[in-house]
Amino acid sequence: MTTLSFSDLNNPVPDIAWSQHKRLLQGEILVETRSHSAWGGGVTAQMYLPIARSQVWQQLTDYPRWVQYFPDVTTSEVLHTGEVKRLYQVAKKTFLFLTAQVEIYLNVFEVLGQHIQFQLEKGTFTDFTADLKLQDCGEGTLLTYSVQATPNIPIPSVFIQQAMHLELPENMRNMRRVMCAA
Repeated sequence: MTTLSFSDLNNPVPDIAWSQHKRLLQGEILVETRSHSAWGGGVTAQMYLPIARSQVWQQLTDYPRWVQYFPDVTTSEVLHTGEVKRLYQVAKKTFLFLTAQVEIYLNVFEVLGQHIQFQLEKGTFTDFTADLKLQDCGEGTLLTYSVQATPNIPIPSVFIQQAMHLELPENMRNMRRVMCAA
């Protein structure tokens, strides 16, 4: 549990209501789902990390470590470094009695210490984009993670959105546990 101080409560992040800011500092993951396409979904989740933005950045850009943050991700490899990185990821997911494996090749664009954007190059999705944004928040960091994706398997959008709404907060809690333990 995050310890609150009076100064943290009086230092809200722009564009976030005070009540949301307070909930974030108390450890809550704020989640908003949206439709994306007939077979896809989108989700934005926010969480507070009680560590400095520079430390969060260093851990987030260690892409092979993402297998520790997201239990369904079994492989996360950097294939190319440079101005635009190229990343390969594999994940396994079980839906009811069916286990599916997905793989994606992503182009990764970074704005040092502030923003990471992932764009699908190819893989088992029709489309996939993700954005991670970091902002100072009191003595810690506000992480905003937005994803929108359409799998190439026809699953109704409502099921995709429901899965994202349920799983992303747990994945982010796990990410926070791993990052804060480092």
